[in-house]
Order: sequence, then structure tokens, then C-alpha cells
Amino acid sequence: MGYSLASTSSKNSLAALTLAAIGIVYGDIGTSPLYTMKEVFSLEHGIPLNEPNLFGVVSLIVWGLIIIVSLKYVTLVLRADNRGEGGIMALVALALSSVTTKSRWYYPLTLVGLLGASLFYGDGIITPAISVLSAIEGLEVATPRFQPYVVPLTVAVLVALYAVQRKGTAGIGKWFGPIVLVWFIVLGAMGIVNIMETPEILRALNPANGLGFAIRYPGLTFIALGAIVLAFTGAEALYADMGHFGKKPVRMAWFFVVFPGLTLNYLGQGALLLAHPSAVDNPFYQQLGPWSIYPLVVLSTMATVIASQATISGTFSVTQQAIALGFLPRMEVCYTSEREKGQIYIPFVNWLQLAIVVLAVVGFGSSSNLAAAYGIAATATMLMTTILTFFVLRYGWGYNLWLCLAATGFFFTIDILLFSANTLKILHGGWFPIALAIVMVFTMLTWRDGRNLVFENLKRHVIPLQAFLESLLANPPQRVEGTAIFFRPEGDGVPHAMLHNLLHNKVLHERTVFLTVHNADIPKVPPDERVRVEELQHECYQVDIHYGFKDERDIPLALEMCKAHGLEFDPMETSYFISRQHVIPKVGGGMAMWRETLFATMSQNARDAADYYRVPSNRVIELGSQVEI
Repeated sequence: MGYSLASTSSKNSLAALTLAAIGIVYGDIGTSPLYTMKEVFSLEHGIPLNEPNLFGVVSLIVWGLIIIVSLKYVTLVLRADNRGEGGIMALVALALSSVTTKSRWYYPLTLVGLLGASLFYGDGIITPAISVLSAIEGLEVATPRFQPYVVPLTVAVLVALYAVQRKGTAGIGKWFGPIVLVWFIVLGAMGIVNIMETPEILRALNPANGLGFAIRYPGLTFIALGAIVLAFTGAEALYADMGHFGKKPVRMAWFFVVFPGLTLNYLGQGALLLAHPSAVDNPFYQQLGPWSIYPLVVLSTMATVIASQATISGTFSVTQQAIALGFLPRMEVCYTSEREKGQIYIPFVNWLQLAIVVLAVVGFGSSSNLAAAYGIAATATMLMTTILTFFVLRYGWGYNLWLCLAATGFFFTIDILLFSANTLKILHGGWFPIALAIVMVFTMLTWRDGRNLVFENLKRHVIPLQAFLESLLANPPQRVEGTAIFFRPEGDGVPHAMLHNLLHNKVLHERTVFLTVHNADIPKVPPDERVRVEELQHECYQVDIHYGFKDERDIPLALEMCKAHGLEFDPMETSYFISRQHVIPKVGGGMAMWRETLFATMSQNARDAADYYRVPSNRVIELGSQVEI
């Protein structure tokens, strides 16, 4: 009986995780049928709509889903997990840990990883814009009179979506899975209806149609790939969200729900175009006739909002990881759920992203114009993932070189083809994600290099802590009640906040704690390895707290864990002393003057530790200091 109950519980848990994965992981790729077929045969691509071309395009889409998503991501890339976590930042950390810091590959891999993460930001902007815009454009199919209202309605939906981010998705998140499941069922059902009317489209399942199309018209195929790739956008999400659900639910959701629904719908749209070529202007909304347009607009808007929510949450997550890995300055991080630690909200990122998304919607004006920008961001990210995966397989896991080349070389060739096809659209919108990526890469490299210069400068003037305490306590100042916690960077030195406190107040708390936060290049640090306590002398302690780049940085919670090490804290008698460093650019330093000025500006605008480390702000005392770079 016990085994039966455990088995039933396990099955229920797997089913719940699979349903949740359908809602969160596959919303992006699930909304691709809204615009993919329309873009492939649009006048801009110059691909004539005839039977051979239609069979070839549908075959390339279906087999692209099999090769790129099923084989590359679901089968291969999901294996490259960093202690159960996925995503571009987790893969970067895994790839960098597979080579030494002195390796010739270390810096190039860092650039590849940062470029991939930066392109993710571009994807996080384009996905809400193109998804919601393409859903609202269904109103144009019902009547042209709605055309002037498409962009304003899209902006209104997006503003409402970003406005509720601060409240989190704990309340409505439980509906994401069921809604998107209904979406995939509807996709499959519409496809079946059209396939039954024109079953000849099933010939497209034969890969010979796609290969024949490519051989007969290589130039046309190359152009078509720039739009066909829209069917695969969102594949990165299933890897990025692996840590939330696990590999098995993500794989089950793909093979049992998502892949069948997408395949049937693309075949169904192909069947519709075979029978009614005039539907090419928007085949998705014409699959069931005029009566279905308004219900489909409502359902597709809900699906695209959920897909947008996933990318917005993903942007918050990547930002938090980049901060933890030292590539972005600290920002205010709000935790929107007491039960789900992964649900966070970063106000600065939220409103900045909304501003850029609205500019993209208004500036591009239609999903067709945005499609050019979308493809190049997705294909470049796929390419970065393949490169990083090779280094993990070869140097991290030690597989045979030829096996690694064979495993990743095939996908690398496909990624290069897809990326090259999208470079044709750089002047027509592809410049947008490239520009965003360049800005983000320079920002992250500037912050990392600036921090290194600051630490090197501080090390030159460091005062050894142990020797300082021995000298100070030989003739101690007046000691006052309570506990003082001084944030201390990694390395042996007296915190500047303590020196300023002694200089101005001339007192020392009866218990003094030096707290150092260590950021590991792994996703999560086990709880039993979180805290280490070292007693120094005369009620002075060194506390080391270790976090992975996906861990929640809750300092009071970590301090509670010190009780097991014999060190207990009363929150009402504990004060946090933080040194706010004012960075001064210096001509002739380690970076160009404009980069030093940018770093100084970011440093001065960065939120204090109370925002990032969940420290009670009313218990924080800031003491300033200046440092040159």
C-alpha cells in the first residue's frame, strides 16, 4: 500500500510539474504559429505560394522542430545542466569552470556568454512586442476598421502587464498551465480540421520535400529560412526554465503536448493554403472561418500575455544572476512570493524594459516589421548556446574530441545557416537586437572591469584585520551595547565602514561581526554549506556566507543559521554598517576615460545592500568613502 501511495503521489507531482511547464516554458514557441507562415510567404520574402514551395516550407518547419528543438535542446542541451539549473548564465558558468582562468579560451568564452545573455535581453523585449501585437492584429482580419486601433490596444495591454509585475504572479500563475494547455489543444484541433479537408498536406512529413526545395531553389530557401526560424523562437526557454521543473516534465510537455499541437497546426495552415491561397495574408486566423476570429483573438491574447510574462520573469532572473556573478551593479530586488523564492521583481529593469518594448511596438508598427528583429536575436542565441555546449562536453565532461565535434558540429552548421539567413534582415530591423546586445555587453564588461580595478586599488591600501584587532583591543575604545555587522569584501582587510565609525564615533559595539558574502559560480549552494563562523577575539567574529547565482540573498535568514555554530542574533539589537564607495574616474587608469565615467555613474546609482541582500533598511548605517580607478 505504501508503494502505491508513493507512486500515485509521484505521478501527481509529475503531472502538475508538466502542466506548469506547458504554461511557463512553452508559451513563447507556442505562439509562433500566429505569424510564422504569414511571414514566410509575405511579399517581402518573395517566395511564391505554389504547391512545391508550400510542401517544402512546411516540411522544413516540421523537421526543424524535430532537429532543432527535439534533438538539440530537449535531447542534448538539457543534459548540460549546472547542478540542475539551465539557462545561458548557468551554461556560461559551467563552460568557464571547465577551463582555467589562465586558459586562452577563458576570455573568448566570457564574451560568448555575455553576448548570449545580452541577446536574451533583446529577446525579452521583442517577444512581448511581437506576440501581443500579432494577437491583436487578428482584429484586422475581422474588419479593416480596427487597423488604427491595433498599436494603441497593444500598448495598453503591455502597460497593464508590466504594471502588475510588482504584485507577482503567485495568484494568477496557477492558471497559466491550463490556459496554455487549452491553447495547444485548440492549435491541434484547428490543424486536424484543415488536414481532414486537404489531406495531401501530409506529404510534407516526408523530409524529401524540404531537401528537394532546398536543392531546387537554394537562394529562395536561404531567404525562407529567415522567416522559418520564427517557428523555433522560444526554444531557449525550455533550457532556461529547466531548473524550475526538472528535465522530465519539460521533455514530457514537449513530446506529448507541445510538439503534436505545433506540428498539427503548421500542417493545418499548409492545408488551408493549399485549398485557399487567398488566406495567405493571415492564415492563422482564417483556419476555421469568420466566426472564430474574435474567440481566437481573445485566446491568443491570453496566450501571448502568458508568453510575455515568461520572458519578463526570465529577464528578472538573468539580471539577478548577472548581478551575483559580478557583471551588473546591485539593484533593488523585490520578492513577490513567500513560497516561491524564484519569483522576483526588479523595478528598474521592469520600467526600462517597458519603455523599450513600447518604443519597439510604436516604432516598428506591425508584427511583420518586428519579425526581422526577432529572428536574428533567436538565431544568435542558439549559436552561442551551441558553442558553450561544445566546451562543456569536451572540457567539462571530458568526452572524445571527435564525438563532441560530431554532436555539436551538426547543430552549429544549422545555427550558422539560420543566423546567416537572418543577417539579410539587419537593415530591416535586425539592427535592433544587435544594438541592444552591444550596449549590454559593453555595460557588463565595464562593470566587471571597473570592479576589478576598485578591488585592486583597495588591496593596495588594505589593513590586515587580525593585526588591526590586536592593536585596537590592546587599548580598546568604549564598547556599547548591541551587535554591529560590518560588510567586508572578500580578502583580508578592515572594512572602511568600521574605520569611519571608529574615527567619528570612537566606539566599538560589545559584539562585532565581520560579514563576507561569497558568490559561487554554481546555481545554488547547499544549506549545510551556506554559513561558516570563525571566532576571532574579544567577541569579534568572521561570518562567511556563500550563495550561488540563483540563491535568494537573505542575510537575516543566513544569520539565523549561525545559531547552529554558537552565534545568535537579536534582530532588534543588530545594526548593519555598509561602506558606500564613491568612485572617481582617473585619467590614465586601467580603462578608457569614458568607461571609467560610465562605471562611476553606475556605481553611484547602484542601490545599497539593503535592497539586494534583503537587509532591514531601518537597521542600515551607511558610511561613505572614495576610491579612484
